[in-house]
Amino acid sequence: MAFHVSCSTLTDMRLHRSYLLWFLLLIPFAELAAQGNLSGTRRPGQSNTGIAYDSQGRPIRRDGKNDSLQTRNSLADSITIFYRYFDSTRIRRLDSSLNDFSKWFPLPYDYHTLGNYGTAAQSLLFTPFMKPGFDAGFHQYDIYKFTNENTRFFETTRPYTELAYILGAKAEQLINIVHTQNRKDRFNFSIEYRFSNAPGQTKNQNASHNNFRFTSHYRSPNRKYELFLIFLSNKVASAESGGLRNVKLLDSLSLNDPYELETRLGKSGALTRNPFNTSINTGNLYQETGFLFRHHLDFGSKDSLVTDSTTYRIFYPRFRIEHTLRINSNSYWFFDNFPDSARYRQYFNKTIHTPDTISYKDAWTDITNEFSLLSFPDKKNQSQFLKAGIALQNLTGRFDTVLRKSFYNLYAIGEYRNRTRNQLWDMEAKASLYLNGWNAGDYEAYISLQRMLGKKAGYLNIGFQNVNRSPSFVFDPMSRFPIQNRTNYRKENLIRFFANYVNPRSGWKLGAEYFAVNNYLYFDSFFSAKQEATLFNVLHLSAEKKIRLSRHWNWYAEFHVQQTTGQPPVNLPFFLTRQRIAFEGNFYTNLFISTGLEIRYNTPYKADSYSPFVGRYFYQNTETISNRPDIHAFLHFRIKSFKGFLRVENLNTLNPRKGFEFSKLNMVSGLYPNNGLWMRFGIWWNFVN
Repeated sequence: MAFHVSCSTLTDMRLHRSYLLWFLLLIPFAELAAQGNLSGTRRPGQSNTGIAYDSQGRPIRRDGKNDSLQTRNSLADSITIFYRYFDSTRIRRLDSSLNDFSKWFPLPYDYHTLGNYGTAAQSLLFTPFMKPGFDAGFHQYDIYKFTNENTRFFETTRPYTELAYILGAKAEQLINIVHTQNRKDRFNFSIEYRFSNAPGQTKNQNASHNNFRFTSHYRSPNRKYELFLIFLSNKVASAESGGLRNVKLLDSLSLNDPYELETRLGKSGALTRNPFNTSINTGNLYQETGFLFRHHLDFGSKDSLVTDSTTYRIFYPRFRIEHTLRINSNSYWFFDNFPDSARYRQYFNKTIHTPDTISYKDAWTDITNEFSLLSFPDKKNQSQFLKAGIALQNLTGRFDTVLRKSFYNLYAIGEYRNRTRNQLWDMEAKASLYLNGWNAGDYEAYISLQRMLGKKAGYLNIGFQNVNRSPSFVFDPMSRFPIQNRTNYRKENLIRFFANYVNPRSGWKLGAEYFAVNNYLYFDSFFSAKQEATLFNVLHLSAEKKIRLSRHWNWYAEFHVQQTTGQPPVNLPFFLTRQRIAFEGNFYTNLFISTGLEIRYNTPYKADSYSPFVGRYFYQNTETISNRPDIHAFLHFRIKSFKGFLRVENLNTLNPRKGFEFSKLNMVSGLYPNNGLWMRFGIWWNFVN
């Protein structure tokens, strides 16, 4: 096979090297900064001080009982660790629960794939894309990605490492590594890597993902300057089969293995699964490199806390100047090295003019500078602030070796947050408006209000969101992806009302969402896009409840109901439920067990088909998918810092007509079968260094 390196590829390589150079330069500076004078500051893990830190990072007296950053004996294997998500002030703790495997597995239970992990994923719940501004238009692998929004910034008293490995049937594997540590108490860095590879249960459907993320957080000794850095990389290599040529042959497999059957795309003939092969000949190759650098300088008032032997300086910010730099490089590429013109005409109604190879590719570089001013009305509550800012976004698109186009966006942002110190009220309101440029007129308005009703009553959260957004760029004629009906589409407008009630004491969680959608953009075939001009509505109700059946038996019930009004081009299962019945408890001092059955079921509906060429699930209204409930048996256990997960999935595929053969496969869509009997074994091991 011959390999060709284009000018755009060389440009991407140079850009990636520039990111790496910035990344390497910042590490020693941050390390040198962390080596500075620690007078008046407690080092995490130091046990000879009477001072701890509260949720705002301020020194407080230690009472020996309710300490947010507890002391430890240097000989004890203990740690105090917490984290915050990027752009959040809420402190979160590590989860040690066992009963829900989806908390540890990147794919949530309400999603389905094309049959095996790593392929294009779609939620069974209505989840429209609700972000204004520029969007390239490719989201079928978003659930597997590292993003700025799901980035965690840690604070830890000792270096912490987490190793995870999952081994599944058909050579499926997933590796995840997390390491974080504080260098002094003002500088933390974290490294996270995830690799997954699934050769697939059908030919030409192997998928491989590589995700890497580096973060660092530094705060100056006087606490006036602070910086956050995120460097991430996501690479997706997913082969595309186009579905089976003859689905009826699933009932007559000689070896009960769908790998025997021929697919509509990809090389025909005898192929073998190779767990070490991550290359593809027909499919999608998506790559993303992202760099985010946020820093701010605070102005405020000083104070001090005096103990028996030490004076601790405290700084209360009242006004902040903030700058955020985002640099992202994305490429989206579909290619077919072995196209068959006859199959393209027969299965996809497309005539191809270049029989040697097919290639569609868009690539983007996004550089955004954001400048903001923040005010803190209450000096002792950093979770209450008012923010106003403006941002300039520069975009460069590359659509082949010659065509290149540049755009820009100028937009304003505003935000108000207030989490009261007594934690009874929590309010978040934010808005953005695109003033000029490619996406001028786009906007978002969001408000959320949460009220603690009482320790026994739980809390209530209500909110509203309205987004007016330009069509994704894949619908533009400049995009190289083969989309028909590229007319002057209007902006989509989406309104969402939501409410959630949570009662931790009783175990109830209730939710409601109401969507009003106008100018909805969708696909109705492999290459055809359309826009629904009529306003339509979607109602989504949900409920969760933990029911204690006996001392060791628990029942976890989850329900979702969805309903559309009119006849919109959206097909959703009316009812979705997941039920888990588990035997759980603490045995032999350090052994925690959760074992039982997990059942997922959705009512029959006209499931979307899938276009591998544009990476989109598309609307169809002719074929109804009616599946058996998915049934999984599981054994999850924890011994100190070691967690083990053993799962036997898709027991529902048992076919009584063929003895004990598990060949009654559920279907994802009319052309894609789901997995048969599937086993997964996973381990999570935490280390405190």
